[in-house]
Amino acid sequence: MAFSPDAVGLMAPAASLVAVIRHDSQRLVLAPRDLRPYGFGREAGTVACMKRAHLADPAQTSALGFPSPEAVAELLRTAALAPSMHNTQPWRFHVSRAAQIIELYADPSRMLRFSDPHGRAVHIACGAALFNLRLAVAVAGREAVVRLLPDPTQPQLLAVLRLAGPHRPSEADSDLHAAIAARHTNRRPFSNRRVPSGVLAELVEAASAEGATLHLPDQMETARLLYVISDAEQDLLADPGYRAELARWVGGNRDRDGIPSSALGPRDLVGHTPVRDFAPDRHQSLGYDWFEEHPQLAVLSTAAGTRKDWLHAGQALQRVLLVATARGIAVAPLTQPLETADAWLVRDPRERAEQPQLILRLGYGLPVPQTPRRPVTDVVDGPL
Repeated sequence: MAFSPDAVGLMAPAASLVAVIRHDSQRLVLAPRDLRPYGFGREAGTVACMKRAHLADPAQTSALGFPSPEAVAELLRTAALAPSMHNTQPWRFHVSRAAQIIELYADPSRMLRFSDPHGRAVHIACGAALFNLRLAVAVAGREAVVRLLPDPTQPQLLAVLRLAGPHRPSEADSDLHAAIAARHTNRRPFSNRRVPSGVLAELVEAASAEGATLHLPDQMETARLLYVISDAEQDLLADPGYRAELARWVGGNRDRDGIPSSALGPRDLVGHTPVRDFAPDRHQSLGYDWFEEHPQLAVLSTAAGTRKDWLHAGQALQRVLLVATARGIAVAPLTQPLETADAWLVRDPRERAEQPQLILRLGYGLPVPQTPRRPVTDVVDGPL
């Protein structure tokens, strides 16, 4: 499937083929499967449809009018439910009613200097917020037409979304939209129940629909990745700047941003699962517990490592997370090595040259509390 770098639609082709996972001599083999029974929606993701949306009749768009300030606030509230590293929420929005557009900006004041010195995580988080916004606009009955990095003279302007012609939301649109508020990062132990191959196939296709690849490492590769993650965790904790950054954004009672203590998880009692140590300098430990015996991982990758690739990775991440949420799957990031100079070690040497963007831990877990969000008025520049 081809993608335009400058305009993206919402849903993947209904007749897309997805990889179904088959175990063969300890390797995961991918075979084509028709995804239509899984309901991934209309052909709004095809290049032809994106061009039609981009060339929508301006008179028709103008006749539809722009949503009320209350409706726009709800669109942005939904967008801001996206995940971000340490829940920094590094986004800002600007609304132009006359042009019927919503602009998405990176907020450099919320960039993590030690964990994300190049802004990769900022772009991924904003990409996830953009996907939520696309979905919210679609469910509201409008076609969302997006341009990524539209102005080289404004590097903080990451995307412009235009409300184009009418859109009839599909059942898949509604299902994913309903999952936005239910999605939460689960940093706690998962059960030993394995995620079924059919659900994994849906997650693979979800990433593919946004121009990314979701790799499902076999047992040997998973063991290697867990070692790489554990080693990177130790390197990070040795950096006083990183520890200070954790203390700034994590722990305590929080009602606007950061990760409150209630959303953190324990450490693995036997060390099989190298979950991030969010409290290395606190007198009270978050405790220890039994985690799953064999963690199930996925690696989200893009063809390259440009800013546009990071934005695609964020949109792919959010689609994967929403599909997982709709299927009752818990997800937690294990991205420690991607925050170090050894990020290249995450790529499976047996795979083609790609840029790993996220490592995800998948499984079945108990419900977890949500993390706070800033009010819409704090993330909007100017009137709605």
